[in-house]
Amino acid sequence: MDLVAYVAKAPKLGETVTGHRFRTVPGGKGANQAIAAARAGGEVAFLGAVGDDGFGAEMRATLAEAGVDVRGLRQVPGSSGIAHIVVDDDGSNSIIVVPGANGTVTGPSGEDLAVIAASSALLLQLELPMEAVVEAAQAGKVAGVQVFLTPAPAQPLPAELLDAVSVLVPNEHEAAAITGVEGPEAALDALLELVEEAVITLGSDGALYGARSGERLRVPSVKVDAVDTTAAGDTFVGALAVARTERRGMADALAFASMAAALSVQREGASTSMPTRRQIEDALA
Repeated sequence: MDLVAYVAKAPKLGETVTGHRFRTVPGGKGANQAIAAARAGGEVAFLGAVGDDGFGAEMRATLAEAGVDVRGLRQVPGSSGIAHIVVDDDGSNSIIVVPGANGTVTGPSGEDLAVIAASSALLLQLELPMEAVVEAAQAGKVAGVQVFLTPAPAQPLPAELLDAVSVLVPNEHEAAAITGVEGPEAALDALLELVEEAVITLGSDGALYGARSGERLRVPSVKVDAVDTTAAGDTFVGALAVARTERRGMADALAFASMAAALSVQREGASTSMPTRRQIEDALA
């Protein structure tokens, strides 16, 4: 659950500021990407866990209302995962994640593995324990599934995970943290030594794509007045995965994902801001 405080300017360490609004919004990177993919036209199943608190019940209902299959969303005793988000008047944000129930997902169940094997794409993030992410990615690779990894929150990535990833989608800061290289072009070169394909999201500067095959693309962002950038990255990844499973060319897929992200930042909240397929296609047209 996203616990969002809106302030004129985010506080510095040790500083207290007065905000002008607060709201709770169902979120989490996995849920955000699932909803983004469903709204972009994908058929989506969710695997993970929520607690036995009110947040868990609300998040399950939110996913289901978006058309996401929640049969793989288990309930465990204790609190659900939360993210404390500060959004300033420029639309920039900072986030603290407390895993809660997410921390209990130490690996996919037999039922989870069957769902992965029957899918066209698997979207992974790092808000679950690393061993669960690695096992799911390896299962996806064995089944011939496209494995998309958003390496956030940023942390060291084991070689066995990178070996199973089809498309790595970091932002510019995460790309630098993974590679130790500054600058998106140089970081992309370094990422392609680790994975077959990578997309570095660059915020208002668009996105940079590269593949070991030699293909390289830079897609400019759609210029809009940003209200809240919280869901931009997750919306991008969800829409990108849908476009790829529809066998679109990478340039077309990136344009589709970039438009979805641009539409999302014009509204407040994470899951509540994500556009429908019709809205994305109308905007592209």
